[in-house]
This record gives sequence, structure tokens and C-alpha cells, in this order.
Amino acid sequence: MFKKLALVALSIAAIAVSGVQAGGHSKARNKTVVFDIDGGKVAQPYNFNNLVPGTTRSNGIHQAVFEPLFILNYETGGIDPWLGESFTSNSSLDVWTLKLKKGIKWSDGEDLDADDVVYTIQMLLDDSTQSLRDAASMQQWVKSVNKQDKHTVVFNLTEPNARFQLDYFSVKIYGGVIIIPEHVWKGQDPFTFKFYDKEKGWPLGSGAYTLKSASETEFIYDRNDNWWGVSQGLPLPAPERLIWAVTATEENRSMLAAKGELDSVMDVTLGAFEAMQARNDNMQAWFSELPFSWLDPCARQLSINTQAEPWDDPAMRWALNYIIDREEIVRVAYEGTTIPSMTLFVHYGGLFPYIDAVVAAGMGMRLNASPHIAQKIIESKGWTKGSDGFYQKGGKTLEFVIKTHEGFIEKRRITDVVVEQFLDAGIKAEHRPIAGATWDNDRYTGNFMGSMDWHSCGSINEPYASLNRFTAKYLKPVGTTSPGGNNYVRWDTAKSKEFTQIVDKMGAMPLNAPGMVDMVVDAYRLWYEELPFIPITQARKLIPFDTTYWTGWPTAENNYNHPATWWQSTHQIIHNLKPAK
Repeated sequence: MFKKLALVALSIAAIAVSGVQAGGHSKARNKTVVFDIDGGKVAQPYNFNNLVPGTTRSNGIHQAVFEPLFILNYETGGIDPWLGESFTSNSSLDVWTLKLKKGIKWSDGEDLDADDVVYTIQMLLDDSTQSLRDAASMQQWVKSVNKQDKHTVVFNLTEPNARFQLDYFSVKIYGGVIIIPEHVWKGQDPFTFKFYDKEKGWPLGSGAYTLKSASETEFIYDRNDNWWGVSQGLPLPAPERLIWAVTATEENRSMLAAKGELDSVMDVTLGAFEAMQARNDNMQAWFSELPFSWLDPCARQLSINTQAEPWDDPAMRWALNYIIDREEIVRVAYEGTTIPSMTLFVHYGGLFPYIDAVVAAGMGMRLNASPHIAQKIIESKGWTKGSDGFYQKGGKTLEFVIKTHEGFIEKRRITDVVVEQFLDAGIKAEHRPIAGATWDNDRYTGNFMGSMDWHSCGSINEPYASLNRFTAKYLKPVGTTSPGGNNYVRWDTAKSKEFTQIVDKMGAMPLNAPGMVDMVVDAYRLWYEELPFIPITQARKLIPFDTTYWTGWPTAENNYNHPATWWQSTHQIIHNLKPAK
């Protein structure tokens, strides 16, 4: 059986390799950079309307074509300009003025200017469904947007917001608000327009690359030698072709990387990385020795649909928390390469004053399980163990189904451990991996009981962003898309409303203002008592790079920014790559 499975794996890997070679290597290998995609086959490869939830952005389109206005530099803490030259507020923080760089062009030669920015934001403001990406956030904060001149846009906010640039226009996490070309989108239906027409050059962006071909498993982009930056004195990036290839499994990407067929590899386990290095000594990671990994800002969590019985009862959610052994998850799922989460926040320096205060107030997460406490809670709710070892009540078995994105190995490994812990405690738990687009839609619409995900992330250097994601203003009934993917757990209680009042006050205050620590502790207590999601671990990302053909990859020593190549900040990485000598 093992031999048969091995042959199947090798066949799949061979198909992946031949696909990359056939589609992408008509150019010399030392002129082509091959990136890994880890989410499985792309369900809608010809839909580049990234305003619609469920469409893929990390297939190269927002890393190479859709340029951001600014990029948050995790290493310096500053915000690097890209399309934007500056973004400043008035003294009361309720009027923000964006200055665009001059000379920016779309790939079809049209100017990218203030008209495009105003058109994009107004489209989001006009979305009464709040289902377009970033529509809910823009409607929360923007009262009006106006063109001052060709390169200047003024945002009048609904109330003061010191984080307006940081949260929405700086690639703080994954991506930012994408500016769309008015001359293409005008007159189109933003909910159905696919932004794809090969003859018209769509999708078009302002980046240094344009789409050559797309499929479920491979996206190829060729360098645009007429990129606008050249006319402004900027050098063209060195790679002539970029390929994003779906590798499907860790085994496949490991074999491809070992053979020098991938330059950038998505997150892998420690064992897989060590196997790659054993066969290809040009493989490197963020650190040159253990733990090798970079700490991702999106801590892992078990999200719970708080409208689904019996998990609508906070006490039952607490029972789940008492069953979870975080140290076992770190040991088994991560091979010791990460740490348990102490709170819902990522362990970054700017957040530790808040993390420390929450833990000091007695609200830190447990490292080990306390199943006896969980047992008392469950049995106090009328559940008794049946002959099969599972809790039952009224003829029903106590069940808990956790959905995961089938392409994300790390989350699936966590879930496997958690499911075993729940089963041992008498809960009939099930791990259900599903297609990525379905998983996204189910989470947005509340079609889940449990979800292993990361969607409380947002806070990097201040606490408001993560807390704001679960405020009551984003609440939608099950079956309706949660705006911006916020409060998808449908937390709706008297305490959630009190939590919202505190967090909304924080949103109108400057970053890390005096008194903020006490406000966070007060809001956190309301969340902690009801636990609409359960923090699990910090998210380590072991991201290998191959220096056989290309150098200049980000590392802890060459730290011009972080190494997440699925983020929109990958523009920086691409422009830093140089051919290996």
C-alpha cells in the first residue's frame, strides 16, 4: 500500500513539475521566478474582480499587478510609500489627505490618478449590501471622498481615526484597498464583472507585470518594460517572468523545491524543510537555524458559530476551551516550532503592554487541558455519557464539526489534534476539510459550527483593529454575508454590545493613547467571559526560498521587510530580487 501511495505522490509531483515547465520555462530559468500557491486549485481562475469575496488575490495578481498605495514595513515600523507619496491627517484626525506620486500609469497607458481613487472609494460607499471587499469599512469611516486636484484626494471621515492609513491603505496584513481603473470599470456591475478579457489586456494594473495566462493551477506574468516607474527613474525588476503554481500538497512542494523547480515555497513543516535542505543546500528561511520561522501576525483560533446550539451557550464554549491542550498542539502539529497564544493578540512588541495587562488580570489562555472542569460544565447542562463514550441528551449526541480550508496544511494539522482531544473528552468531533471558496463562503454566511482559522488578526502595533472585528455593528443573520468577514461568529449578546461601546470609543482615540490599556482590559473581560472564539497558537510561518537562481530574498539578516509572499507587499520582494551569480 505504501509503495502504491508513493507512486501516486510521485506522479502528482511529476504532473506539477511538467505543468510549470510547459507553461513557464520557455524563458530561461534564470529569468523566471516560480512562486508556490498553497490553497489548492483556483476555483475561478478567470475572475480578477477582487472586490467580490471568494475570489483569489494571492495568485500573483496583487503581488505583481495591483500595486498598493503604501506598505507597512514590519522591520522598521514605518509606512513605505508606493503609489502614494504621503497620507496625512488634520489635527482632529477626521480629514485625511492623500498625495499620489506623479506619472503613474495603468498598464494600458492611461493615467492612474485621483479620479481612480475617488471612483474606487465611492463604489464601496455606494454598496448597500456591504458585500464588496472593504465596503463595510469604508462606510464605517468615510463620510465623503473628493478630488482636490489630479494627484490629491481628500477623505472626510465620519469621526476621528488615527489608524485610517495604517488599517486600510498600507498592507498592514495581507493586502489593502485596491484602486481600480475608472476607465475600465465605469458602467460595469461590480458584483458580476470579472475584469478579464485577454484581448483588452484585462486585468490591468499599474504593476511592473501583466498577466500572460491563467488556469486552475498556474498563473504566468510577464514583465512590462513600459512600466510607469521607468519614466520616473526607477529600475525595472530583474525577473522577466513570474509564475505562481499550485503545488497542492506539502509532499509535492517539497519535491519541487528539492529539484530547484520552486524559488519561493509556501509554509511547510520543520521535517519538510529539513528534507529540502538535505537535497538542495541553496534553501534558506527567515532564520538560518531553529526555529527558522517568521511569526505571522494572524494567530490561530477555533471560531465558533455562537448561533448554533448548544454552542450558543458561553459555558459550553468554555467547556471546549478547558478540553484544549495547547502544549500538545504545539508539540504534535507544529513539531515545537511555535508557542501557545496567551491572548487573542499576536506576540509583537507593540502589543505586549496589552497582552501583559490582560494576563495580569487573570485572562490568559491555559497551556494544558482541564477535562474534569469541562466534564462538570457539560454535565451541568444535562448531558450524560452514553455507552459509546459520547455525551447525549434527549436522544441527540453532542457533536462538534470543524471546517478547514483543504489547502492549508497547518490549520488541518491543528484541527486533527483538537478533534482527538474533543473525542477523548466525549464530544463526537469531526474534521471536515472543504474547498477554499466554499470554506470562505461558509464562514462569511455563518454556515459552520466550528472553523479553524485566523480572522481576529488586524492588530500589529495597537489593539483596536482585532477587537473591532467582533463588534456588534457588523452583526448579520445567518445566511447573510458578514461585512468584511467581521463578526462572522455572530456574537450577539448584551455583553457584545457593551464590548462594542468600549471598542468604538477606542477607535476614535489616537494610537496607544493614555488610558487605552485599561479600556482593553475592560473590553477583553466581556469577550473572555463569553469566548466567541478560542485562541490556540501563535502562527509560525516556515517559508523556504531557493537561492540557486535568485538572491535578495528577505531574511532576518536581510530584513528590508517580512517574507510573506502571498501578501501585496511582495512587490517589494520582487523588486529586490537579483540573478544568482
